[in-house]
Amino acid sequence: MGVPLDTREEQLDEIVDRLYDEYPDATISLNFSNRLELLIAVMLSAQCTDERVNKETEHLFEKYESVEDYANADVDELAEDLNSITYYNNKAKWIHSACGTIIEEHDGEVPDTMSELTDLTGVGRKTANVVLQHGHDVVEGIVVDTHVQRLSRRLGLTEEKTPQKIESDLMTFVPEEDWQWLTHLFISHGRATCTARNPDCGDCILEDICPSSKLDNDIDLASGEAWD
Repeated sequence: MGVPLDTREEQLDEIVDRLYDEYPDATISLNFSNRLELLIAVMLSAQCTDERVNKETEHLFEKYESVEDYANADVDELAEDLNSITYYNNKAKWIHSACGTIIEEHDGEVPDTMSELTDLTGVGRKTANVVLQHGHDVVEGIVVDTHVQRLSRRLGLTEEKTPQKIESDLMTFVPEEDWQWLTHLFISHGRATCTARNPDCGDCILEDICPSSKLDNDIDLASGEAWD
């Protein structure tokens, strides 16, 4: 049918219930063993697949084991070690700078507040949210990556367009206990079914309540454009 429920709260509850049943083990897909590795991995994941990041960090984390290793590294060498990652030159500079700040201002420990994390070079609110949630067990917001951005619009939960505005809007009606789960569930469904270019609406467990379903609707609300 492709018809959303009457309120955003009802729509959200139904979406979360169905996705939880479909992806009960949904969790972060980046590989890491400590907070520093988590921070580095999330910084590298910007506009890059987690699969690619995991492949790169497999050897990166063997070479660079401490915050000092990154801060004291030659930036060009660090960039070369990241050369299969999108924007590796910039990311090498960001990592080098961020780790220097961690040493100078945080006694070599990855900070545990939103403001301190976002003060680090190359760390935005999305990255900070991931580090807080999975490194410090602090849930301060909703991680809005490309999947969450796409699905929250496509499913009629928000009309906002930017990650920060989407996060702020979702936080007004998504229960705090669901903030972390919502991200994991949307990422899992975005990868498996509700892909950016060619979503499999015919095999989607949310199709009957999705106002963007290609089977019933002409417009993809994620982009605001007509389906091909």
